Amino acid sequence: MKTEIVTSLKRRATKILDDLNKSREPVLITRHGKPSAYLIDADDFENMKERMQILEGIARGETAILENRVYPHESARRKMKKWLA
Repeated sequence: MKTEIVTSLKRRATKILDDLNKSREPVLITRHGKPSAYLIDADDFENMKERMQILEGIARGETAILENRVYPHESARRKMKKWLA
């Protein structure tokens, strides 16, 4: 992963963005020698958000199973009938 100091980002933003768009490799931005932010490609960010939503849905489903908030298939089908038509 590439690392840039915040001052470089200020001075060379266009070049850094061009490199990012070509390599699609995230850039770690540091301030005072400490990690401050990650700069990532916009498409990669959107894909990451989508994956996070899917994982959150799976986690909610697993929690529902652990808390016994589930229905047998036929019961769930009856409850969801208006949306499954």
